[in-house]
Formats: sequence, C-alpha cells, structure tokens
Amino acid sequence: MAVDLAYSAQVRDLVERTSAFIAEEVLPIENRFAGDVTAAGGDDLRRELNAKAKAAGVFAPHAPVEFGGLGLNMSDRAPVFEAAGASTFGPVALHIGAPDEGNVHMLAHIATSEQKDKYLAPLATGEVRSAFAMTEPAPGAGSDPNALSTTAERVAGGWKINGRKQFITGADGAGFFIIMARTVGQRGDRGGATMFLAPAHTEGIEVERHIHTTDKSMIGGHCVVGFTDVFVPDEDVLGAPHEGYRYAQVRLGPARMTHVMRWMGTAVRAHRIAVDYVEQREGFGGRLADLGMIQQMIADNEIDLAAARALLVRACYELDLGEHASDSTSIAKTFGAEAFSRVADRAVQMCGGLGVSEDLPLARLAAELRPFRIYDGPSEVHRWAIARRAVGRARRAREATR
Repeated sequence: MAVDLAYSAQVRDLVERTSAFIAEEVLPIENRFAGDVTAAGGDDLRRELNAKAKAAGVFAPHAPVEFGGLGLNMSDRAPVFEAAGASTFGPVALHIGAPDEGNVHMLAHIATSEQKDKYLAPLATGEVRSAFAMTEPAPGAGSDPNALSTTAERVAGGWKINGRKQFITGADGAGFFIIMARTVGQRGDRGGATMFLAPAHTEGIEVERHIHTTDKSMIGGHCVVGFTDVFVPDEDVLGAPHEGYRYAQVRLGPARMTHVMRWMGTAVRAHRIAVDYVEQREGFGGRLADLGMIQQMIADNEIDLAAARALLVRACYELDLGEHASDSTSIAKTFGAEAFSRVADRAVQMCGGLGVSEDLPLARLAAELRPFRIYDGPSEVHRWAIARRAVGRARRAREATR
C-alpha cells in the first residue's frame, strides 16, 4: 500500500498564499534593512506585519483555532513554515518565530484554563510576545540541563525565584517569561525543576543587556536576564512542581522541527538565488551552470534539501501520532542544521564575489543559518543522545535474548 505524502488542497492553498504574502509584503522590507529586524522597526514592524498577515489569512497557522490561529498539526505546518522562512522576517510576520511559536504550543498543551486566558490568549493573537528562560551563564545550565542553578523556594502563597539567565531570545519587550528554576536537589542533580509563568513587569525581573550574535532577525534579541526575589503565585506554576523537564519535552521536539521548517525556507532561498545566477552567468566558454564543479554543488544542495525535508516529514509524522520522537527529531534537527549551512556556503561559492557582497543576501543568510547548529541543542549533544539511545536499544535486545 502506497504512503500518501500529499498535502490537502487547503494546505496547498495556504502555502501559495503564504509565499505570495512573503514575496509582496515581507521580503522588500527585509532586503531594505539588510535583515536587521531591530533597524526595520522591531515590535512596531511586527505589529504592522501581523495585521497584514491576519488580513491575508495566513497569521498564526500553528495556534489553536479557539485562540485565533489556523490549528495546523505538525505535518501540515512544515510546508507553510518553509514558505514563511523564505524571508528571515517571515516568522515575525506570521507570528511563528522562536520562542513564541514553541511557547504557544506548550501552553496549549499544559496550561490551565486560567493560565490560557491570562497568557496564551494574548500571545496567540500577537498582542504580546514571550520568552523562555532556561539557559544560564557558566557554571549553570546550557547544553546540560542538569546544571540548572536558578532556584525557586517555597514561600507563603507561591514561590520566590533567584538566578540569572543568558541567551534568552525575545526577552527585550516580552510580555511574560516562562522561567525554569530548580525546586528540588542541587545543581548537577537530574530533574527537580519547575516551570513558572511571570509577567515581564514583575518586580525583580531585569533585562540586563543584549548579547550580540551573528543572527539579526529574532525580535527582542538574545539577552541576559536577572531574577531577584521574583515572586510567582501558585496559580502561575506551569504544570506540576518538580516536573519541569518532563513538561518541557512537550515543547522541545516540536520546536526543533519548526526551526527546521523555517530555516529550510531560508536555505531553499539561498539555493535558488545561486542557481538563477549560475544559469545566466557566462564564463570559460559557456554558462557556469554547464560546468561540472558547479553542477556538483547544485546537486549536493538538492540532495541536502531533499534529505532534510524527508527527515522532517518523518519526525512530524511521529509527533502527530503523539510519540516522543526523540530520535527522529534529534536526527532531523542535526542533519538539517548542518545541511542548511552547507547549502548556504555552496550558494555563496557559486556566486563568487557577489556571494560575499551586499548586492546579494547570501552572506547574511549564511550568518543567520549558522547558529542553528547550536540553538536548540548543539549537534554534538544530539549525536551523544542519539548514540546513547542506540546503545541502550542494543543492550536491551541482548538482555531480552538471555
């Protein structure tokens, strides 16, 4: 029996309308401001583009229908998010960028009815942005979540949080934070964390500074944030106390895949620019596209993009079945992150001097793609986890035969 990988007519129509919206409304602004979302207007630009996306019927394809979104599952999000990712401002325009998209997904699955009204509703409609505060300065949690140092202590009526976070995407201008803090055990212990919801104006929360990185398209920047005696009432605990890492898995796998979707669109754009260039540029007695070395780069790009898309489709399929999909999401994320950088690098090379110039967007697209090999888990950490699970399966299989 054949496996049907076709998308519905409704999804195909949404992809077409998203592509048209990006080409007509978003790409001209991105190009005018060389991909710097802050220079282009920051939150003012976001609100303007969000309004246009709503008018075009392409806003928040991932968000629940009852909160103003289109309610797409993971599989159907893939081609839509890819279409939006053709512009680095596309995720901002459709309100599907990190960390808001992942936070919408998590709140929809975990939050209480009261928390959904207070936090999810304004986030899903784009009234506010959000931030997920997990990563910490050394020796705190980074790729190793067990190193979590931020603490939350029980007080009358709630919890008091103290700690410091860094690389908190979207923190500057966020309406609220989802804060991961240790409530059981010591730094280095496995588990023992809790997630807390806190409005950004809560006393004791301070966005200290921006950490300037190679990517310029994530609104609100990547910031250092301090938490000093931040009081969170019991009703704003997200999920059960001490189970924060378990609940975070609801967000992590899907968020890794939506990163792949968005940056797939960026890589495809870079590839298309390069192919269009070499198809027209003449040299050595013919078109560059007729040269064997150029053809190899084109073919390798096509292979990388096709393989990344296939791995993404498989991971989304498992997620839609309700599976953890730990292996498939790690594999798709690791391969995609590295493949997209290869695609962008080859695109730059094919375009020669123009590739590293500001006349084409390729160099800055490559700079946007490079951090993905670190964000949402470095490739090395995913490889370690993939290998550990493989060894575990082999051990269990051997023991089952004894």
